[in-house]
Amino acid sequence: MRNMSDALTVTMDGLLARLLSRHAAGRPAERSEIVALRNLTLAMSPAFVALPAGFTFLLGPATGLPIGFALATALHLLAAVALVCGRRLGARSAEARLPAGEQIVGDPYEFCPGLFLTLDPAGIVTSAGGRDRQMFLSFLREPLSRPFVEQVHVSDRLAFAQALDELRLGADVVVTDLRLDRPVIGLDQAQFLNVRLDMTAVRADDGSLAAVRAQMLDIAGEMAIRDAVTRKEEEATAAHEIKSRFLAAVSHEMRTPLNAILGFSDILIGEYFGKLENDRQREYVQLIRQSGAHLLSVVNTMLDMSKIEAGRYELMLEDVDLAASLTECERMLSLQAQTKGLKLTSRLPKGLGGITADGRALRQIVINLLGNAIKFTDAGGAVTIDAVRSGNEVTVSVSDTGIGIAPEKMALIGRPFTQVQNDLNRNYEGSGLGLSLVKGLTALHGGTFRIESRPGEGTVVMVSLPVDGSGARAADETNMVEFPPRLAAAGNENKTGGIAPGHDEAKAKIA
Repeated sequence: MRNMSDALTVTMDGLLARLLSRHAAGRPAERSEIVALRNLTLAMSPAFVALPAGFTFLLGPATGLPIGFALATALHLLAAVALVCGRRLGARSAEARLPAGEQIVGDPYEFCPGLFLTLDPAGIVTSAGGRDRQMFLSFLREPLSRPFVEQVHVSDRLAFAQALDELRLGADVVVTDLRLDRPVIGLDQAQFLNVRLDMTAVRADDGSLAAVRAQMLDIAGEMAIRDAVTRKEEEATAAHEIKSRFLAAVSHEMRTPLNAILGFSDILIGEYFGKLENDRQREYVQLIRQSGAHLLSVVNTMLDMSKIEAGRYELMLEDVDLAASLTECERMLSLQAQTKGLKLTSRLPKGLGGITADGRALRQIVINLLGNAIKFTDAGGAVTIDAVRSGNEVTVSVSDTGIGIAPEKMALIGRPFTQVQNDLNRNYEGSGLGLSLVKGLTALHGGTFRIESRPGEGTVVMVSLPVDGSGARAADETNMVEFPPRLAAAGNENKTGGIAPGHDEAKAKIA
């Protein structure tokens, strides 16, 4: 019965609106006029029964029914014309009494999009207007003189009540998104209409809430876009997790046969079970050993990277002698630098002290930075390790006189499987995982990563870590992971070099 009544009200309002607009040169009908005519029609509906019945009793059915119905219709039309004319003449006389220049030309809200409502402090609708009021009022269940909360979906009524309370407590403007129930659902219509209600408080002289002016806008398009973005984000997250699990599984499965290849290669090189017949066999076994070691290094890096990405990389914090650790890394890479004709040196100040960090991860950071510097520096160049302590932070930097990085390539630094060289003319080997792993391990320690470079002159990479390990503990508390960590977008760069401004403060999770 409630739905039938709502449907009848909507149909009657639509007919009255078209009738009034047709007889007013296309001017939109006032909502108050439509409501008044509807109430008049409902009030005079008994006359359409009583008058034909009375004339039928006096004159008979053949004569009484037409006369009674015609008389009831005439009375209804006269009353409707008198009602509309009286309201319009009263409005014009009120406008004429205004001083010159202050006369209102139509409803100012007629030119504003959406539906404009005026609510009293209790949330009861006192007036409605706006450019799109016909569209909104066509499905609202007669909002005038009724609490607006009745139009709101049950799940969103608390949000509307809270917004109204904020206005009562002193807020000037409150914006909230609501769902409105449709009384009649069409074939191509949803059950709810998503709207944004922008409510502004109207204050009395004593500061209390006198009324609320609310603008209602349809945000169905925005909600569709929001849902599409949410779906895409979920799909991207799922694909990201699948990729991480795949990398971890493949890396883990490859390490066992690679260790076997390396072990048997060492046995063959040592000639423990018999001499190799010639130097070519020895050369081939040595190549197998070198290739297996390189592949195992790549697999281990991929596994570490997937652990960081999945938030399962475990840091074993300990007190590390920083100078001794850096010197150890220098010795490990000294032969490689010497073979290539480079000068590898370190400039470590006295009293550098210790640091609370994962010793293995710290050495991995330095070794990767040194390996990159040696790889991209030609014979006759130099690679230098520096360290400086400032307060609760120590900065380790690795500089080289290598090929450098072009400014337009700075944004690519640190992405997995990415090198700054063109894939068609690469002169340097590598998987492009070194700096990605360095940035991930730095982020796990709560540190920052910075790189500066000039093409043809060299590159400086700086890693700053908290001395007391507080950054790693903070990362553990947040349980956040962002991998691969990204450098900030390159700012003002020139043709001679590039610099990634600011620090890379990626967050990571420690399992």
